[in-house]
Amino acid sequence: MHSLQSIIAGLVVFGIVVFIHELGHYLAARWRGVQVTVFSIGFGPALTSWKDRVGTRWQISLLPLGGYVKLHGFENRPDAPREEGDENAFNRKSVLSRAIVTVAGPVFNFLLTILLFVILLSCFGKPEARPDIGTLAPNGAAMKAGLQVGDEIQRLNGHHILSIGDIQAQVAAHPGEVIKVGFLRKGQTEELPVTLDRIQQNGHDVGRLGVGFAVSHSAPLPVYKAVPAAIGQTWDMCGNMLEGIWQIISGQRSARQLSGTIGIIHMSGQAVDYGIASAIGFIALLSLNLGLLNLFPVPMLDGGHLLFYACEAVLGRPLSERTQGYALQFGLLLVAALFIFSTVNDLRGLGVFHWLFAHGG
Repeated sequence: MHSLQSIIAGLVVFGIVVFIHELGHYLAARWRGVQVTVFSIGFGPALTSWKDRVGTRWQISLLPLGGYVKLHGFENRPDAPREEGDENAFNRKSVLSRAIVTVAGPVFNFLLTILLFVILLSCFGKPEARPDIGTLAPNGAAMKAGLQVGDEIQRLNGHHILSIGDIQAQVAAHPGEVIKVGFLRKGQTEELPVTLDRIQQNGHDVGRLGVGFAVSHSAPLPVYKAVPAAIGQTWDMCGNMLEGIWQIISGQRSARQLSGTIGIIHMSGQAVDYGIASAIGFIALLSLNLGLLNLFPVPMLDGGHLLFYACEAVLGRPLSERTQGYALQFGLLLVAALFIFSTVNDLRGLGVFHWLFAHGG
């Protein structure tokens, strides 16, 4: 029952982020005079639907794994023959109008992220991890060595640590090795040798100390301070995401870290289980991911369409139908490959393949 609740919570979280994205496209289309024929939550056959006063059919579909808006004339090229009623067609609008409608989805995701960060900062304050040990893993390396909850880690192998990330990076790089951990306990500086655990992570051996660090929250910020802080936090996270993607592309990080829809729903459910602040933070992170990735210049994504419109603006005419067709086929293959690869990662991470192999013979 708990798993079912987590799945439902994950679907709701995922649905919220996708709805905001599509709402951006919808509102921008209405602003630029484009007829929206369908606004669907989910894919597949409609479970229920209704039509509003401007002719848009709103529907809730069978598969709750996303959603879409259908724009009149979107599938036609701008130089296609005119038909009656084409004044409200997407393909009859200027390059600027089409670009605005396209970019509005990611922009709304960024705005949602900023709004949620404002809520977190003004209601809960900013979470700050400290190098104080908050929890110990049962029979983990730290517990076996004699470290205790409340110890403040200050040095590793004689080197002063700069951040929680510094501890995690140094520990991960020495699986199964002995490191000297310097710490502060009740005002006294001490040091213990710790034999790190060796675990498998994304196909690589990494070290584990077996501790959870304490997290404190700064005082809540007034809204006028929370807004610029939220914008800055969103900007910093965009940079971190782009850096992480580049590290995967360049081979510095394993591609097995990529998560797909199943993994996102699973993590969404877990975030909801940890409480309202965790759920809000995860929705903000997911919304930022969706907005940023959709701006990549890959055909089939919003960024790919923006690239087409940029070429049209420079050339004074749309790219040839053949060129666009090849580009869209490439984009479709790339998106499909990423979907399959990330889904395999999700199933591997959930232990599905291990379970199948264990019960298969």
